[in-house]
Amino acid sequence: MEASLDTCGQRTVQSLLLLYLLVVKAAADCPKPQGRENIVLTNKALLMNDFPEGVEVTLECANGYDRESGSGTITCIDEKWTEPDLTCKKKDCGPPQPQPNMSFNISAGTLFGAVIKAICDKGYKITGPAYKQCYPTGWSGRPKCNIVTCAKPPEVTNGRISWDAQDLPKYGEIIQYTCDEGYTLIGEDSIVCSATGKYDSQPPECKGVTAEDRSTTASPAQEASTSADSSVTPTASTTAAVSPSVRGRTNILTAVDTTASVTSSTSSPVPGNHDEAVDVNQDFGYLPVIISVIVVSLVVCIVVFFIHKFLLRRKGSANGTAPIC
Repeated sequence: MEASLDTCGQRTVQSLLLLYLLVVKAAADCPKPQGRENIVLTNKALLMNDFPEGVEVTLECANGYDRESGSGTITCIDEKWTEPDLTCKKKDCGPPQPQPNMSFNISAGTLFGAVIKAICDKGYKITGPAYKQCYPTGWSGRPKCNIVTCAKPPEVTNGRISWDAQDLPKYGEIIQYTCDEGYTLIGEDSIVCSATGKYDSQPPECKGVTAEDRSTTASPAQEASTSADSSVTPTASTTAAVSPSVRGRTNILTAVDTTASVTSSTSSPVPGNHDEAVDVNQDFGYLPVIISVIVVSLVVCIVVFFIHKFLLRRKGSANGTAPIC
C-alpha cells in the first residue's frame, strides 16, 4: 500500500515539473511580430509559428513603397522585439509618357496612390479612362485622344460642295459651297467643322435670280442712262410751255425757241449735272421775249419809215431824211 502511494506521488511531481517547464518556455517566447503601414513581414516570417528568445525576423517595405534605408531585421530579446531600422518611402511613378495631342494635370503629384487627369487638345476627344493612378507597377489606364469629326456635309439644292471624300470631315476642315449658273448664294459660302463636332454655321442656299433682284443689282451705267433720260424730259415740257406764246407772233420765233430748247436739252451733261441743265433752260426762257421786242421795234421803225416817205412824196420833197430809229 505504501509502495502504491510512492509511485503515485512520483508521477504527480513529474507532471507538475513538465507543466512548469512548458509554462516557463512559453513565457520566454516573443509574440508574433506585426507589420506597419508601410512595413510588412517577409513570406518566411509569415510561415513561422514560434518566436523563441534570440530569434531574428526580417521585415520588408510594403507594396508600393521602396526601401530608403535600414536592414529590416528585428530580434526577440526578453520577450520583446527590437525596434526595426527599416525606412520606406512611397514609390514615384514619375510623369506619364507623352501621348499625341494629350497633356496631364499632375497637381496631385506622381507618388504611389496619386490620381491624375488626362486632357486632350482642342479639337480632340478622349477615349478610354480619363484618369490614371500610380500603382506599384506604374500608371494605370491607356487613354487616347482622337480628333473630332463632324457629320457628312449637307447638300444644297442648285449648288455644289467641295467635299467629295469618303471619310467624315475632321476638326478644322473647311467645306466650300458654290451655286449653279443663274442662282445666287445666300449666306456664308463655307462652313467649318468645329471642336464640338458640329459646323460653325448653317449651309447657304442657292436662290434663283428674279426680276426684282435684277433691278436691285442694276449696273451704274444703266442708272446713269435712266437719269439722263429723266433730265431731258423736263426740258421738253418747258419748251412746249413757252412755244405757244411765241407762235402767235411769228414762225421765226417758234423755230428759234425750239432750236434753243433742243440744243440745251441735248447738251445736258451726265446724270450728276441734271440741275445745271435745268438752270440753262431757265436762262434761255427769256430769249424769246427779247427777240420779240427787237422784232416789234424793227417793224415799227419800218412802218414809220414808209409813212414818212409817203408823206414826203405828197409834199413833193425829193430829198427827205429817214427818221433815226
